[in-house]
Amino acid sequence: MSFTFQINSDVEFNHNKKLLDKAEDNVTELYHEVKTPQQIVTVEKNKQKLDGIGVKKIADINELAKMSLGRNERVILDFGDHYVGRFSIKARSIGSPMDAPLTVKLKFAELPAELEQKSEDYDGWLSKSWMQEEILHLDQLPAIIKLPRRYSFRYVELSVIDTSPKWKTIFSEPTLLTESSANNHLKEFKVKDAELKEIYKVGLKTLEDCMQDVFEDGPKRDRRLWIGDLRLQALANYASFKNTTLVKRCLYLFAAMTAKDGRIPANVFAGHSYAPDDTFLLDYSLFFTSILDDYVRETEDYNLLDELFPIAKKQMDYVLDRFVNKDGSINLNEDYPVFIDWSNDFSKETSGIAVIVYTLKQFNHLLKLQKVERSDQVKYINNIEKIIDYIKNRLFDKERGLFLSGTNHEVNIASQVWMVLAGVFDKKTNKKIMQKIVTELFPIKGIATPYMYHHITEALFQVGLEEKAVKLLKSYWGGMIRLGADTYWEAFEPENPSYSPYGSSMVNSYCHAWSCTPVYLIKKYL
Repeated sequence: MSFTFQINSDVEFNHNKKLLDKAEDNVTELYHEVKTPQQIVTVEKNKQKLDGIGVKKIADINELAKMSLGRNERVILDFGDHYVGRFSIKARSIGSPMDAPLTVKLKFAELPAELEQKSEDYDGWLSKSWMQEEILHLDQLPAIIKLPRRYSFRYVELSVIDTSPKWKTIFSEPTLLTESSANNHLKEFKVKDAELKEIYKVGLKTLEDCMQDVFEDGPKRDRRLWIGDLRLQALANYASFKNTTLVKRCLYLFAAMTAKDGRIPANVFAGHSYAPDDTFLLDYSLFFTSILDDYVRETEDYNLLDELFPIAKKQMDYVLDRFVNKDGSINLNEDYPVFIDWSNDFSKETSGIAVIVYTLKQFNHLLKLQKVERSDQVKYINNIEKIIDYIKNRLFDKERGLFLSGTNHEVNIASQVWMVLAGVFDKKTNKKIMQKIVTELFPIKGIATPYMYHHITEALFQVGLEEKAVKLLKSYWGGMIRLGADTYWEAFEPENPSYSPYGSSMVNSYCHAWSCTPVYLIKKYL
């Protein structure tokens, strides 16, 4: 199975006003802080950083007000950490009277590598309008440049396209007003291991900057509520900021805008108005049940469960009625693909089947909380039993001790990990499976996202291979830090650090929600 760019303009959606109103009732406060740059830097080659590009300090920030800039001159401001918010700066002229406008380009970058990229060279399949650049013409100075858009960045490059031969411009008082719905006044979480402490800290910052009006997937690009990201963000949030109201709001938004056939879209747009996207992923729709179950376990909010249980039930029934056969086999298809990971270089059939078992078990827990009659639970209990029976007899290679996937009987990491997380076998057998993975399939190749690496790491922790899990935390998330990350990235292949699922890393998100889970993993297992 693979994920492709979906256009389903013929799909009809519900817009449940009652649930949308409740989403509005659960809007959370945005917290603001004023931040100023720490220093002025220049780009330099650095083999240790992403794309071999780093920065070095060239001046204190108070020197900015003394720098006069003319045609084709630039200055780079370093805020010292990653932030999300709105930028402003003052500009004035120096020299003869202004006889032409100031034309200035502002470029915002999460990493130094982005400062050297040229948007005119972009040739990816996502819109280039996501690039964080602005060109302004100012007819009169002095002026305050106050940009209306929100940006996600650490560095701001101010490039003067032109003034005139008679005068130059001076910038001063650069200011950022941050935005986040995460109250960052947390008690320090003590971790003895210094490297794990840093990994936790960067994960917390990633989560904080993705917590806006909804749990965004990334504040640089998309800025959408994706259900796969939400599931992991919510777990990290329970382990840190505990903003359960924001989770509740997001659940209402998904529940309010289902397709007419009951399916939940993979993501929704929030802002001045709400709209569902016409993209559908089988595993993402089923994860609505997971998010609801995790939320109820965290909050014991049974009123919300009563409201949204029918939505979760529709997700399960849609899949069971259309894809599960009498013998427990499951026919997945491209019309309702599974995501699992950005990489399409491995078969996703078995991991997709495991997700169905995983979410069915959580749905069964919700059934019990709803005190549904035993006779009404039978359908779901029977489906779990027959699917697991099929998995054990048809998808598990007893000689190898590993699961097979697809017509080529492929053995891949995703299949093993998701079957372990789904609890198809007992803990002793699961531990053997994970040990085989470490022996036969490590070092990991062809996995493109921290999203999938999270599930590998959690499976290691769950079976008791703590040392291996910690090693993976340090090599993978620690690897991003060593390459210069202040927040964790959307996509990262250690063997190909510049990997992009979009045909160009220029639109990659370097602060991304599904990457924040070291906060959850370290807090839960260590």
